[in-house]
Amino acid sequence: MTSTLPLPDLNAGAWPVSLFDPASATPEQKLAVGRLLADSFAYANPEDPPLIPEQEAVGLSHQLPTERKHHLVVWQGAQALAWGCLEYDTEQNTHMAHARLVVAPQARRQGLGRTLGGQLRDMAMQAGRTVLTFGTTSRVPAGEAFAQATGAQAALPMRQSRLPLSGLDRDLLARWQGRPEGDPYRLHLWTTVPDAYLDRAADMMMVMNTAPKGDLEQDDWRITPEMIRAWDAMIEEAGEVRTMMAIEDTRTGALDAYSEIFWTPERQGPVFQGATAVRPGARGQGLGKWVKAAMLEHILATVPGARWVQTNNAHENAAMLGINVTLGFTPWSTFTEWQLKLA
Repeated sequence: MTSTLPLPDLNAGAWPVSLFDPASATPEQKLAVGRLLADSFAYANPEDPPLIPEQEAVGLSHQLPTERKHHLVVWQGAQALAWGCLEYDTEQNTHMAHARLVVAPQARRQGLGRTLGGQLRDMAMQAGRTVLTFGTTSRVPAGEAFAQATGAQAALPMRQSRLPLSGLDRDLLARWQGRPEGDPYRLHLWTTVPDAYLDRAADMMMVMNTAPKGDLEQDDWRITPEMIRAWDAMIEEAGEVRTMMAIEDTRTGALDAYSEIFWTPERQGPVFQGATAVRPGARGQGLGKWVKAAMLEHILATVPGARWVQTNNAHENAAMLGINVTLGFTPWSTFTEWQLKLA
């Protein structure tokens, strides 16, 4: 779904920019953007299994019913040289928008980033947003330099870490999964949250609002059962697998902790750690260590070809960083969420 947002003059700069609507674009056009995303990833991460252009193309149209996305592309014939996307929610954090920007490796340092970045900023202002966020990785140093040049603030620096599965301490995993006699907690394993737990899962996932936000001017997000089902559909369409482990307090029925991973069968090797959280009132009982250790053993037993797990942690999130360091996660790169105040 695309809203009728007034747009700036797309051809005011040196590079002609086109609006791009994945819903009406041809399969060839979507695949061209998918190739751009895959090529840019390969340039920054040459040692990793490559992204699959067809899957990247599918993901271009993914959004929740309350979200709006606006895509811009710079074309050279049938090839996409640069792509930008502005996304925001119509019901939550209505002061914010998030931007993504990718330029083909062979087309960098020619002003495409400045052109698209300026237009994404203008579109955010026309949508009534006062804060624009975007992310950069140290794998692409030019992105960090670009962010600094815009005057943006490094609002949430994060450490990207990797854990080689070949070196896991299996004794440690066993110790962390040991529970006392009469323990009231029960561990669940789901690829799709059962209907009977859907409301409780939505409530549990909002525990991530307690994670460090750094200097981001972001309000708490509200998670609904409908959002979870929408994510389920998008994950399946993209060819991904998501596994969630949740810990239930059998005395109350509440879900007090969870962890989730994502992986793609066609890209054997990496597994991506999503959220891990423990409800504040249930902390100090080893639930975070339990769910992390159980998930790692699950990966070893069920994910074909898995070689490492990658995760992001805010530098100020000492508790989760401590767990990950003890497990053997080591620094791999940095990821920074930037915040730009809009006039």
